[in-house]
Amino acid sequence: PVFKRPVSYNTTAVHIPTDIYEGSTIILNELNWTAALDEVFKKNWENDPSLLWQVFGSATGLARYFPASPWVDTRSTPNKIDLYDVRRRPWYIQGAASPKDMLILVDACSSYRSLSSNVRNKKILKEAVQKITANGTTDYKIGFKEAFNQLSSMNVTRANCNKIIMLFTDGGEDRASEIFEEYNPDKNVRIFTFSVGLHNYDKTPIQWMACNNKGYYYEIPSIGAIRINTQEYLDVLGRPMVKEDKKAKNVQWTNIYVDALELGLVITGTLPVFNKTSTRKSQDKNKNQSQLILGVMAIDVSLGDIKRLTPHYTLGPNGYYFAIDPNGYVLLHPNLQPKDLKPQEPMTLDFLDAELEDEEKVEFIKPLSVILFLLQHYIDRGIRTYTWGPVHDTDYRSEKPLALVLPDYSVSYIKATILDTITQAKFSESLQVDKFEEYGYTLIAPRDYCTDLKAQSNNITQFLIDFNEYIDRKTPNNPLCNMELINRLLLDAGITAELAKYWSEQGLAGSEWTEQAETYKSSFYKRSLDNNVYIFTSAPNANNGKYVFNLDCFLLDDGGFLVMTNKELSMIGQFFGMIDPTLMRNLINESLFSVNITYNYQALCEPTTESKAAAGLRSVYVPTIADILNIGWWASAAACSWQLNSDCVLFTADLDEDLSEKPSKESCIKEQKQYFFGNNETTFKGTVDCQNCSSNRMFPYKSHFTNSLRFHMISDCADLYPELGLTAPGPDPCKIAQNPRYRKGPTQCFDNNASEQNEDCGGASGLSPSIVSMVILQLPLLWLLIGRGHFLS
Repeated sequence: PVFKRPVSYNTTAVHIPTDIYEGSTIILNELNWTAALDEVFKKNWENDPSLLWQVFGSATGLARYFPASPWVDTRSTPNKIDLYDVRRRPWYIQGAASPKDMLILVDACSSYRSLSSNVRNKKILKEAVQKITANGTTDYKIGFKEAFNQLSSMNVTRANCNKIIMLFTDGGEDRASEIFEEYNPDKNVRIFTFSVGLHNYDKTPIQWMACNNKGYYYEIPSIGAIRINTQEYLDVLGRPMVKEDKKAKNVQWTNIYVDALELGLVITGTLPVFNKTSTRKSQDKNKNQSQLILGVMAIDVSLGDIKRLTPHYTLGPNGYYFAIDPNGYVLLHPNLQPKDLKPQEPMTLDFLDAELEDEEKVEFIKPLSVILFLLQHYIDRGIRTYTWGPVHDTDYRSEKPLALVLPDYSVSYIKATILDTITQAKFSESLQVDKFEEYGYTLIAPRDYCTDLKAQSNNITQFLIDFNEYIDRKTPNNPLCNMELINRLLLDAGITAELAKYWSEQGLAGSEWTEQAETYKSSFYKRSLDNNVYIFTSAPNANNGKYVFNLDCFLLDDGGFLVMTNKELSMIGQFFGMIDPTLMRNLINESLFSVNITYNYQALCEPTTESKAAAGLRSVYVPTIADILNIGWWASAAACSWQLNSDCVLFTADLDEDLSEKPSKESCIKEQKQYFFGNNETTFKGTVDCQNCSSNRMFPYKSHFTNSLRFHMISDCADLYPELGLTAPGPDPCKIAQNPRYRKGPTQCFDNNASEQNEDCGGASGLSPSIVSMVILQLPLLWLLIGRGHFLS
């Protein structure tokens, strides 16, 4: 495999979180016994050279990976602060325990509904936490009663596994024992309690809640204790898996996420590693066995490698495949195009957000499906056939994890075979650059025709020259080449070579081709296949023609974009609503255009400018409950000393965010409006009253044979160029909660075992943050904060 960094296949490398003391006995022991993985990883790679990263993530935070590579390139990013902790990676969390239904209980809370735990909803939670204010007194009985009712509600599709309630509180004196006796007599819901801050309250009640409900009690006296004490709950949730032993040894595959070592988008297969040692003498062998999870083994699979294995070019430009997980999130889809490649969360793009939602597609992710039409960026209507099937021996063995989508014209494809070299040479002649005058200018798509032939730049003419030289030197029958793909290219070249004889520039003002050389990515080409009319697009840099200044003429395509006008040429290609919003609004009101609103959950926006400082300089900083719940504090806490007498400036940041670099863009949601013809009338006329001017009389005309509308208008109005606010909060989360999307629970759930021991249900962490490391890390962090405009006060 090709890694984007220097690697060594002779050994493994180790990463230890910055806030863990690497000289502790536990870490030294981990370094010693995990060293045996060197030979295991090497042997795996020798047996399968296509393997990418092989990783063992330990419950202590240590990560050993192969091949070895420097974790941080200090030459390119000398100020980078390493906040990586393997236990916070999506693949570790998913592999260390069965799926969970989690409810977070806070002292000051309002009404709420259950939401799927995807990235968007976590962001909503984070923003809501910022607004939490303390009021009234704590009543655990009311809070836990509502929490149990929420977890038992049948109106929400959920994992139905590992039901847990997390209580964050700064103290209380009521055990609420009668509530637990009534709602949790069998201890099926685990209770995790967190005592936040320094106070004089009796901690016994909340410690009792955890210990008597198969949970764990944590103390978070200072900001530095947040990261460690809020992630150890995975050790408790993993106990039933350890007890089940071989039954729980199943490979789990993650959602898509961005690899920390620059592989790009990957999915990861994980397998839990259990401690099989005996803990004490007992007649019950199951109780002798340790219930600690040692860590998680993982291998990465690049999304690019998966795409290269699919028969993309035989599906046609409008055919595609996609894969979804049991939660309906896409693993593969042509519309999965994240712009922000630095997120630390898995990419949870719902299938119904990747495509335009309709009733048939809602049914697709349920146990039903039909043939339906697919709407694209321009809202082209067309019939699509969905074919699906399971992927056996994986957690994607449900009915519809992998699907193939084909238009009716892609059911069959041409399989070309050119056996003799004379015909090959004849067909390839039209591809020669010196033959362009005779055969016309020719482009070829920069595809993977041969494994050792790659496009070196965006210069498509140079790729054509390189292709011709390769064919002349090695002949098309090279075993490193995809002969079927090359033969189809040569066949197309031979057939289209005669077309230049029939083409003429008579009557044409000229042309400039701006579409991609890869036709399968060209919207102009793809839309032509789905429409039985002529497709027009705007001609950039057109500077010929005559103008009629007392008449405004506009030619719009079916998406509402300007194709041609006698007005300013800079308008061409713009959306007509930007040019004349009053007229465009009237066209929509008259149903000449219809609009469809969707949301782009993968967009990038300018970062917010307001300060997110959460605390000034204090001799002792005691976190509030909102601080604990705010995911950003976990990142900043890693860069602060955990000692109570240390000074620390804290600010909100995303978990594991690279704090050493100023953000250029940030992930956001953008509202998209797509327009399409909504009226079949061939002619229409009417009058529009616009603001600050006389009336406009318009006479639009739509041709049967084009994708365009033509308007003639007499206008005295000034041009209007409104600012369009595209950034949007997205759909109302309350409405989503009221109509939740279908979710399929896990095929196996390990959330309870009769032999599980709960003697260890609270206390100090086995690993403490490194004081020296934290002090060293704090100095550059403070320098960076001051440099970014955060001042001590």
